[in-house]
Amino acid sequence: MVNCLMIQGCTSDAGKSTVVAGLCRVLQRKGIINAPFKPQNMALNSAVTEDGGEIGRAQALQAIAAKVPSSVHMNPVLLKPNSDTGAQVILQGQSIGNLNAMDYHAYKPKAAQAVFDSFQILSKQYSTILVEGAGSPAEINLRQGDIANMGFAEKVDCPVILVADIDKGGVFAHIVGTLACLSESERNRIKGLIINRFRGDIALLKDGLDWLEQKTGKPVLGVLPYLHGLHLDAEDSVGLTKNMSDKHNSKIKIIAPLFPHISNHTDVDPLIQHPQIDFQWVRHNQPIPAADLIILLGSKSVVADLNWLHSQGWEKALHTHLRYGGKLIAICGGLQMLGQQLLDPDGIESEQTQTDGLGLMPYSTEFQNSKQLTNKQGSLNFASNANVCGYEIHQGQSNFADFPELLPAIAFCDGSFDGLISADNQILVTYLHGLFDSPSGLQTLLNWAGAEDTEIFDLTLFREQQINRLADCFEKHLDIENILQLASIEAGQNLESDH
Repeated sequence: MVNCLMIQGCTSDAGKSTVVAGLCRVLQRKGIINAPFKPQNMALNSAVTEDGGEIGRAQALQAIAAKVPSSVHMNPVLLKPNSDTGAQVILQGQSIGNLNAMDYHAYKPKAAQAVFDSFQILSKQYSTILVEGAGSPAEINLRQGDIANMGFAEKVDCPVILVADIDKGGVFAHIVGTLACLSESERNRIKGLIINRFRGDIALLKDGLDWLEQKTGKPVLGVLPYLHGLHLDAEDSVGLTKNMSDKHNSKIKIIAPLFPHISNHTDVDPLIQHPQIDFQWVRHNQPIPAADLIILLGSKSVVADLNWLHSQGWEKALHTHLRYGGKLIAICGGLQMLGQQLLDPDGIESEQTQTDGLGLMPYSTEFQNSKQLTNKQGSLNFASNANVCGYEIHQGQSNFADFPELLPAIAFCDGSFDGLISADNQILVTYLHGLFDSPSGLQTLLNWAGAEDTEIFDLTLFREQQINRLADCFEKHLDIENILQLASIEAGQNLESDH
């Protein structure tokens, strides 16, 4: 039998993804080969797995923390919202199309089968699985047919730890209220509590912790401090604190519009974290500042976000930016917006079958039913030894080959090419997510944009430092031995696997 432990949260953004990632690394340090698993995820940041499918970005990070290959079975159901009431449904790594909320409710039995099939597959490869819930288990309106929280835990007989965020206030009410909304069997399944993001003197919290344990009958397994400056790959939303315009030693100013339906915004993480880059998100109705480089990122609803750009005055701003010699990089959805036309005869992304693009590049894009999902390695085509690596996730196909007079942006190791560079060398477009992840590629792109002699920044090394910092914190502030006992996890207890 597989050892399984599920992390659920009192609220969204309670820290479930972070707790699972930290525990994945703690177990890995103890020699326990483990895998993350999230039955159902709703997120716009995704990644391409090593077995060629699409999962939530958080599960890809958790696999890195566990030091195991990512797999579609780590997140068998991924919902990528494209409106307030609908989403693209990714089942075991592949898109099955767009469904509105009611249609997905009817589809849930098939989604549930995929969830339990994937869990069984992982169970044959790993002796320990750390499961992440979604949102809160106390959402009464979502309990029927639940596969994301207690419905899954009850089905596979998995113990649960409940996480609550104290930073927002009301932590005791969150915990007690969540337990009150559960059935008796579900309450019994919760074996302990973790309080997350605590600031201050822990001694001042002791009376509250004693009351909580007495009131709920559940042990508090630890209080995690607020880790200032911790940065892990975001699952979805862009935090309000992620503008870095207070860097005093910056060598370049970079801005990016924050699309309403932005996806894979983790592409700019290396820029946000680089000590010499002044990076700024430009939000709804904010003035558009002058910059050296503008980046247009991915979008789950390209036409809707293109219309938003028009409404915010970005078309004029882009023309002014280029007229004064500024540089522009566009990735995936941003690439599609810069072209001549967006063609969608099958209504894959919107009801508009034909939409004019911004016209800054010569190609057009047509949305197709099949989705491109590939991991890629190569180099920037205008510089030597400028390596890039990343992944492609897109249904739009752009006709780059029709413009042989323009230099492709990237030459891949498999002999293929991607993207284009404008004739005046001011615009670079590509479908490659992770464009800035490689140190040499990042350095070359910063030089191209006008920033000379910047420090080398290695995102992979930075990510490892963040994960290890998280694991160090967990080992200090959580009752790890008790947590392992809850899931009957023993060091060195591993299955032979083919991963």
